[in-house]
Amino acid sequence: MKVKIAQIQHRAFKNPEENHRKVLEFIEEAGKKGVNIVSTQELYKTEYFCQVEDWENFKYAEPINENNQTIKDLSKLAKKYRLVIIASLFEKRAKGVYHNTAVVIGTDGRLIGKYRKMHIPDDPHFYEKFYFTEGDLGYQVFKTEYGNIGVLICWDQWFPEAARIIALKGADMIFYPTAIGWLPEEKKEFGDSQYNAWETVQRGHAVANGCFVITTNRVGFEKSPDGNSGIQFWGQSFTINTYGEIINKASVDREELLITEIDLKEIEETRKVWPFFRDRRVCSYEEIKKKWID
Repeated sequence: MKVKIAQIQHRAFKNPEENHRKVLEFIEEAGKKGVNIVSTQELYKTEYFCQVEDWENFKYAEPINENNQTIKDLSKLAKKYRLVIIASLFEKRAKGVYHNTAVVIGTDGRLIGKYRKMHIPDDPHFYEKFYFTEGDLGYQVFKTEYGNIGVLICWDQWFPEAARIIALKGADMIFYPTAIGWLPEEKKEFGDSQYNAWETVQRGHAVANGCFVITTNRVGFEKSPDGNSGIQFWGQSFTINTYGEIINKASVDREELLITEIDLKEIEETRKVWPFFRDRRVCSYEEIKKKWID
């Protein structure tokens, strides 16, 4: 089955509603172009507020359910164009409990489910542990009209265990809504190495699991509210095939609707040639569950 995927790569502004309207316009464009699946970048409604620890930023969180206006807006377009939409949001689960969450909306406009980010970073300019509770829904695969979709979020993309689990659960495609970039003071010395590592690890996930990897990153420079150097986001959203080849990539500095057609029959063909799942020695992997092996 051939599936047409769209990735929405854009700059973010301070006003969440402005960002939301922009994404809705991109989805409209995708629908008119016959796209089947649309993915946003990580936390698409806001600037990347995790550059600082500030209680004021919790105001951006919203409950995620079918009565929420954001979900209603997305669901309306999903149903109108028979799209599957993957959207990354700041979820307010309860008083004092918040998650970095991606929702999956089906072609009938129904909220199929959600994934809560499991791996939460805590690094300079990426203070996500201040805001987000670790996910508790596990690694899920969502069955849709256009194939089985696995969703992970940004920092999750560095962990091969997460990609392997959802591939074993039947994912044809792994989507990674993402917000990653350079710190200006590091770019000259480490910029190329950092970017290449990010791209390479995800190409490895596609190869090791014989599935498609679709990563959607934000673009543009965002100042840090505390006067630090800010983040220059990489953009360069991409789609990777089952052999780990980048078959389409967005620019480093422009807002884009990146559209790529993939053929899901390639998954079985690749896994016949490279039968990694057949040759797994699961009885020998017990130690992987340890935090560290002394």
